[in-house]
Amino acid sequence: MNDVRNVVRDGGVAIAGDRIVAVDDFETLRAAHPAAEVIGDGTGIVTPGYVNAHQHLTGDRLIQSCIPDAIDSQEAIFGWAVPVHSAHTGDDDELSAMLGSIAAVMNGITCTVEAGTVAHPERVAAGIGAVGMRATLGQWGWDVDGVPFGAPAAEVLARQEAQLDAMPAGGLVEGWVTLVGHDLMTDELAVGASDLARRRGVGITFHISPHAGDAVSYLARTGKRPLDHLASLGVLGPHVLLAHAVHLDQVEVDLALEHDVAIASCPWAYLRLAQGFLMNQRHGEFLARGGRLALGCDAENAGDAVDVLRAGALLVGVVRDSASDPYSLTAHDALALATIGGARAIGKGDVIGSIEVGKQADLVVHSTRGPQFTPRGTDPVRQLVWASDGRSVEHVLVAGRQVVRDGRCATVDLDLLRDEARSRRDRLLEAHG
Repeated sequence: MNDVRNVVRDGGVAIAGDRIVAVDDFETLRAAHPAAEVIGDGTGIVTPGYVNAHQHLTGDRLIQSCIPDAIDSQEAIFGWAVPVHSAHTGDDDELSAMLGSIAAVMNGITCTVEAGTVAHPERVAAGIGAVGMRATLGQWGWDVDGVPFGAPAAEVLARQEAQLDAMPAGGLVEGWVTLVGHDLMTDELAVGASDLARRRGVGITFHISPHAGDAVSYLARTGKRPLDHLASLGVLGPHVLLAHAVHLDQVEVDLALEHDVAIASCPWAYLRLAQGFLMNQRHGEFLARGGRLALGCDAENAGDAVDVLRAGALLVGVVRDSASDPYSLTAHDALALATIGGARAIGKGDVIGSIEVGKQADLVVHSTRGPQFTPRGTDPVRQLVWASDGRSVEHVLVAGRQVVRDGRCATVDLDLLRDEARSRRDRLLEAHG
């Protein structure tokens, strides 16, 4: 996944500390480093770690697969997810983040952008840190009435800045400015948050237009569609990662490209919530015109599986079919979106996303012993994307540290968390009837 998309046959990656120091054929590397530990058995496929650019690490995680799918998305969010969030204790947040991080790394995800729906960020950071995943992290940011964790814009911005101070850039868990988004942020908050992110040199992410309702409410309130309005306020820029941005019109696509904003596409969520993705998405056009597009898995009652490879295959399939064009995108594009493209979209293209000397050693080894790889095809990327998914992940390293070994989380014992997860699920569901 470097700029020329090399595939190294019979290859190896040499790691020292948290960095990649060499990429070559295995025998050459073995001769140069005879005492080095060897991870993998020579039959696997090694890829960069995957980037999940939009994931709710709390809330839905503890009640996964509990929200009915025969309700509309607004009821799923405000009738179920938000009330459950409001009942979360710090213990819930930490356990939820730990479980979500285990699911992520076991599917090859080494870096996650948390969606900004976190009440206890320090506890969430502890859960992520216990597993050893890389992440950007924010907290609830909305300034409307009648919502949990809401506050006036000035107070929300003060909380956001305090988190940036507590989780500075350079660590595995870094602070980001995060807003809930939609029509749940005043212009004052949107402008202030964007300015804060610019001033501190970090990213900002918020939800916008996963369904047509955002455009309707923005038009009623401002006379403009969402991205047109936000552009006029000076909010947009390369520091902005828009979650979803499905229901854009042509002007909004042009504005997103003009301002070099990135988009996190969560295709399984749109299909699960019936948000009109197949009829309205412009993500293929955005990508084809040079836009920074990443993949996300969203929440466990929307995107459900925390599996970026699965999301990449779906997105590429949707774009190919929508255009009736088999040349538009391929499996190699899906893998790029999951790795180098996702890293660039979140501003980390110089740190992660490809197997190159000097980059952080975020790496995945996929086993090829399963039926989906028997027999081996002629193109490992094509077979990985179309025939497999995160279930083939065998080993995972984050910044040189092995966090998955032989298909099991190497840092936290998932079996020890099952009973607590069940009891906390029951309490959260009972809290609101």
